[in-house]
Amino acid sequence: MVASTNVETQRAVRSGRLRAYVALTKPRIIELLLVTTVPTMVLAARGLPELGTLLATLVGGALAAAGANSMNSVYDRDIDSVMKRTSNRPMVTGQIGPAAGWAFGSALSAISVIWLALTTNLLAAGLAGIAILLYVVGYTMILKRRTSQNIVWGGAAGCFPVLIGWAAVTGGLSWTPWILFAVIFLWTPPHYWPLSLRFREDYDNAGVPMLPVVAAPRRVADQILWYAVATVVVSLALVPVAPMGWIYSVSALLLGLVFIWEAVALRQRTRRGEEPRAMRLFHWSITYLALLFLMVAIDPLLLG
Repeated sequence: MVASTNVETQRAVRSGRLRAYVALTKPRIIELLLVTTVPTMVLAARGLPELGTLLATLVGGALAAAGANSMNSVYDRDIDSVMKRTSNRPMVTGQIGPAAGWAFGSALSAISVIWLALTTNLLAAGLAGIAILLYVVGYTMILKRRTSQNIVWGGAAGCFPVLIGWAAVTGGLSWTPWILFAVIFLWTPPHYWPLSLRFREDYDNAGVPMLPVVAAPRRVADQILWYAVATVVVSLALVPVAPMGWIYSVSALLLGLVFIWEAVALRQRTRRGEEPRAMRLFHWSITYLALLFLMVAIDPLLLG
């Protein structure tokens, strides 16, 4: 009976540790990154890409994101311990130690680059390495705690999956993946600033100078609107460059109009001194990007 209880306890401990390591990688962020990778690969192939290349790229991209996110979690454990929405992360609760977390993230990052080099090509592998460095060093270590534009320039790392996916399929880069890169780059502020507007006190307490912490809500709302407009304009630039058919063209326009409308609504509520309901735009921004990239894939599949 005692032996059985000990076995069950050991299993529970191992299971809890496994869940902690998974949480360290921030899997929900990884999902969003992969949502942009697959459609880009479909567009690059003008149809379904080779299955082996697709799976290899997804595995490599997931490992790269998991590694970078893990190292971010280790470095930001002091901030996460102050903020309510991150106070249960495994680095804060002590489920994983800093040395173990850093080793885990470093190993995943190295494996991702080697994997992509062996299964796709050196360009895709190199781009993954650059993305990891940008996120861990550029954003996490340098920009996040020093400038209100942290998420603007630091967010560039999250744009690299489209370049990696395109490079994996074609072996090179053209204007098309760079436009998709620009779409995600411009989309990041109106996606993330509503979240930081909602959790402004958390960031303020943690000493992180997110724009909503250092600027008045009206200015934040103005910036969100202009970035949303820029996102939609660039998304439509894909039509003549890719080129895209009517499915993507119509969808990008309609989705973009809703995105802009939600940004305008947030701006109006802010100017009237009302509750900005920022999370409404945050959630819609995720839906917008997912549907936009879904159309990136559907258009070439149906129209060639």
